Amino acid sequence: MPTPKNYHWRIAGFYFFYYAFVGMFAPYWSLYLKSIHFDAIEIAILMSIQPVMRMLAPSLWGWLADHTRKRLLVVQIAAALSALSYLGVFATTSFWGMFLVLGLMGFFWSASMPLVEATTLTYLGKHSSRYGRIRSWGSIGFIISVVGLGYAFDYIAIAWLLWAGVVCELGILVFSRQIPPTEVLAHHTDHQPIRQIALQPRVLALFGACFLMSVAHGPYYTFYSIYLVEHGYAKSAVGGLWALGVICEIGVFFMMPWLVRRFGYTRILLASFSAAIARFMLIGWGVDFLSLLFIAQVLHAATFGAYHAASMGLVHEFFQGRHQSKGQALFGSLTYGAGGMLGGLASGPVWQHYGASALYSCSAGAALLGLLLVLWKLRYSGNAVDYAN
Repeated sequence: MPTPKNYHWRIAGFYFFYYAFVGMFAPYWSLYLKSIHFDAIEIAILMSIQPVMRMLAPSLWGWLADHTRKRLLVVQIAAALSALSYLGVFATTSFWGMFLVLGLMGFFWSASMPLVEATTLTYLGKHSSRYGRIRSWGSIGFIISVVGLGYAFDYIAIAWLLWAGVVCELGILVFSRQIPPTEVLAHHTDHQPIRQIALQPRVLALFGACFLMSVAHGPYYTFYSIYLVEHGYAKSAVGGLWALGVICEIGVFFMMPWLVRRFGYTRILLASFSAAIARFMLIGWGVDFLSLLFIAQVLHAATFGAYHAASMGLVHEFFQGRHQSKGQALFGSLTYGAGGMLGGLASGPVWQHYGASALYSCSAGAALLGLLLVLWKLRYSGNAVDYAN
């Protein structure tokens, strides 16, 4: 019988392949869509399908996991159906065909992560600040995917991207069967309806701020690669810039236990939103200067790495006991899902009619609104030292 420490690699493997898929999809799928002659509006719509599914699907899957009390079985079924649905990308190059395939695949693909996040935090228990060290393997998978493909696409056709997706989907499927079972401990909030917890002012503020952070990142995930290529950067350089951000993200994940002890979750969020304002202004107005893009990507350590770990820590605080899966699913749906959808869909018209500088200035504005929400209602949440012990 393996000790609990032996389970780290099982969870880490799932994160690795899940985010390797993101490293394949986020930077390069828009380039693939452009290669098969979709315009900016069509690309924005197709790239927004994943956030739409992250908005709609997780709550359903989270309810199913809590209702059946078979969280890992739900993860495994979703991973299998996601891999099967993904194969449809080989069968179509039409807009509506691609829309259907990506929608179906996204419905199943987006189901897994909130449930795995809940499992990981349950597994870690009182050591939840160590979450970043396991999650960092997702960042490593992202880097290998984004850098490897970036260099490859300087020499091979972008259509080979489809096969990279197959490898990632199979990895997700294999490791979905390796995740260890965890026991959900009873909590004094178990008798409360989840609505009562979700409508607390501090929870609403967290969800609202994180929704705005996802809106801010929508144009980044939709058009950043196209933006760089149109300004003369090689695909290998595009991959390198994406990877730089994630390398910095890994560093901050490993620093999170110390950062949480020293500053608390809320101060980390305040720093993250402030960094996002600066980052998107640098991207929007400094694209011709590699040094400024370099600084902008270093700030990814704060705008995603520290931000994600701190927000996960707060969600784990707010939703405990039998509400863990539903709380993570609700958070994912309303923030990464709805926020990413709005940011992605709005980016197409703004990009087409007003240009990239205006688009990324809007991203900075959304981050500023998120910062104000955190200052308003979350100033005293998540600062206790024992969260990091």
